Amino acid sequence: MHPCAGSASKRAASARHATVLPPCQHHARAVACRATPEGPVGTSEPPKAAEAPGASSSGAPPAGAQPAPQREAPRGGDGVQRWLGGRVDLPAGYRTTRRELLKLVTLAGGAGCLWVAGTRLEAMKYGSPAALMNALAPPPDPSALAAEGDRVAAFKRYIADLERRGGGKEVPDFPRGADWINSAPLTLAGAPPSARGSLAGRVTVLDFWTYCCINCIHVLPDLAQLEAQFAGAPVCVVGVHSAKFDNEKDSSAIRAAVLRYDISHPVVNDRGMAVWAALGVSSWPTLAVVSPRGRLIAMLSGEGHRQDLEDLINAALQYYGEKGELDGSTPLPLELERNKQQTGAASPLRYPGKLATDLAGGRLFVADSNNHRVVVTDLSGKFIEAVGGNGPALRDGSFEAAALNRPQGLAFSPRRNTLYVADTENHAVRAIDLTAKTVVTLAGNGTKGRDYRGGKGGSAQALNSPWDVALDAKEEYLYIALAGQHQIWDLELSSGLAGLFSGSGSERNQNGPTPFTTSWAQPSGLSLAGDGSGLMYVADSESSTVRVLDLSSGGSGLKVGGDPLFSDNLFRFGDKDGFGPEALLQHPLAVLSSEDGGVVYVADSYNHRIKVLNPNTNEITTLAGSGQAGFRDGAGTAAAFSEPAGLARGPGGTVLVADTNNGAIRVLDPASGRRRRVTTLALTGVPPPRVDPLTAISSGAAAPAAVPAGFQLVRAQQPLAVPLAAAAAAGSTAGGAGAGTPVTVTIGLPAGYHLTAGAGSNYYTQVLPGAPGADVTAVSVRPASGPLPDTSAPSVTLTVSASAAAAAAAAMSGAPQQQQQKLLLRVLAKVYYCQQNDVCLFEQICFEIPLALGGADGTGAAGSSSSSSASLRYEVVPAAPSSAFVFQ
Repeated sequence: MHPCAGSASKRAASARHATVLPPCQHHARAVACRATPEGPVGTSEPPKAAEAPGASSSGAPPAGAQPAPQREAPRGGDGVQRWLGGRVDLPAGYRTTRRELLKLVTLAGGAGCLWVAGTRLEAMKYGSPAALMNALAPPPDPSALAAEGDRVAAFKRYIADLERRGGGKEVPDFPRGADWINSAPLTLAGAPPSARGSLAGRVTVLDFWTYCCINCIHVLPDLAQLEAQFAGAPVCVVGVHSAKFDNEKDSSAIRAAVLRYDISHPVVNDRGMAVWAALGVSSWPTLAVVSPRGRLIAMLSGEGHRQDLEDLINAALQYYGEKGELDGSTPLPLELERNKQQTGAASPLRYPGKLATDLAGGRLFVADSNNHRVVVTDLSGKFIEAVGGNGPALRDGSFEAAALNRPQGLAFSPRRNTLYVADTENHAVRAIDLTAKTVVTLAGNGTKGRDYRGGKGGSAQALNSPWDVALDAKEEYLYIALAGQHQIWDLELSSGLAGLFSGSGSERNQNGPTPFTTSWAQPSGLSLAGDGSGLMYVADSESSTVRVLDLSSGGSGLKVGGDPLFSDNLFRFGDKDGFGPEALLQHPLAVLSSEDGGVVYVADSYNHRIKVLNPNTNEITTLAGSGQAGFRDGAGTAAAFSEPAGLARGPGGTVLVADTNNGAIRVLDPASGRRRRVTTLALTGVPPPRVDPLTAISSGAAAPAAVPAGFQLVRAQQPLAVPLAAAAAAGSTAGGAGAGTPVTVTIGLPAGYHLTAGAGSNYYTQVLPGAPGADVTAVSVRPASGPLPDTSAPSVTLTVSASAAAAAAAAMSGAPQQQQQKLLLRVLAKVYYCQQNDVCLFEQICFEIPLALGGADGTGAAGSSSSSSASLRYEVVPAAPSSAFVFQ
């Protein structure tokens, strides 16, 4: 027991022997000591009355005195209050308390927050209360519920559970009076399935996108595949365009983007972001799956969800089909924009992206992006030759046989007489040998890469949406703006190896002295400084800035535009001339240094202007363009452009401009005094592409989707018969499917190899239409996906069954044997395998089995030409290292 906590008798007893100190009072410090429930506490209070001078030293009250009431022990906050009341000296002789100083600091912090919010309202408006609630309590991610096993079955259980709890959040209808592209107005709720434009009875995928966003562009091919796959099912994809930039709110600009990216599904211009805010969407792209009753099933943010969407749609079709809630009998009022285009358009170009010139040789190179080719003319516009134009594909070879896919950036090498191409949607860099008349691939393989470091070459080195290319002064390195992963890479032409040069991979407007302290935001234009300084100018489109890249260090610096304080704020944009960050741009896509490096021309794309930057003072001013989209020659701001995206040096000090949405090449003469005249280059003799891209799209919509790039194809020789009678007989069973037809796929591993533990070797299935109008919901596959067994020859057996609904529809026709649908089953396997203590390898296999749905006896309508089971096998052969192209 603490000496201060003893009883009065003990204290009295001890007092008879203590003649020096009164109880609990130490001469060394004037601190009273007393007991509390937590133990003794030291305070700066004066001594108690009993301890004051003249008080009885025995600790007992004087005779006849009433005992003093026990005082409450001071609370722990008393010390804090005394500290807050302490004095603080300020400059100029002022004094205040800590409490008042903290009030001032808090007030200043609040005022600072208000200033930041007030000066960055553009970034604040994309938030909503619903988005805040989603951030605090994220909606369930069904993809996490089906990491292994049959994903479709797991998603079906998830939907059933969701419906038991009320069916999910109600999705608001599209804004009334909104502009629609590719269709008449549609409605999610409030109208029966039979009403014109009603989505009731359909599984709907809402794609929240904005056309400047490279990640949104990456999602479009996935959606196109799903649209083809579910073409005969009650499924609809609707693009909800929710603009980031002011220019993107214009319906004519969205229409141009729909045509540029060959979008076939309906798109609504949600200019006020009403649906975005109501659902709490907070990023582009976001995909929402909606039930036939207009309620939210799932919401997936970001790209790379194609398989999740396919499995969710299949699960939804099965669940709501069994409940009798599907109805796609009334066609949607589609009015595709590409069908409205006039034939024989004035320009032979479709959305030209970038330009390059060979001034000494008198040649102009045009990336004719949507014709999937490069056009070569002389400097007066007279046609010389074309490279590619064979539809969107990745194919090397002669100029006539080669194929590209929406090429963008171009860089000409006089030393090699070679044109380097950023083949954007092939995710590749190509080299066009203008002497040998051939095309080769330097890096990339047609699939979007996820490699943020690199170090390989040729097809072994995957890339992610290269948007522009530029050579160094010695033509030893080719710099690549990888817009898809916000980095700048270099490709050493002597070795053919490509790798990271600058950028962490995070999408930011962050400048730093090294590659890893620098972050880019969709870099889209490159130009080597003409003054020999070793700098590269960069049009960093999503941050709306022009920045400079130091080729000696990989670091970066800001020239004009953007938010200089917050690197994550990519919403500071506008149209304002000025110095440094005081100037405002809107999604610039191209930069061009003059030959002497004295000025830098900027294609301020979404402001429809060409501007000029003084790199010494960081002042930027407008040269030409009215600020509104249009097509008009004239002087200075009397001229009009529409989203110019490419710049190149022209003869006599002129600047050539790829006027993208106008499909034209414009000529700007910045040296013509104050007039700054803009004219249009007359292109003569330019033929149409070898393959009409619109025809290729239309024919491709009726054919099965191409085998995914990188997959080895194994195809069954005969169709697999899927009888309808078995489904009809089993229509009352759970799931409404028959016993089914077996399909077995086997993957033989090389001797001494095994599946890599923990790597997740797996398979998934797709059912595609084999002919126009085929209904992919007419069959089901069990299990639809799952892991591969860890054996020397992993094998899985699937069961393909006709749905009861398909059997019932055939029975109603009165002749099921004559009713046949042609479908295509794909089993796609991803195999990770290795030897003991050796590197692991990866193989992707696509097994294709044509399906003949119809008949009652297992032979199908095709009779003896169909089989009643299918068994396919693929033998894995370890890949030998591939060599890269080397240029000396």
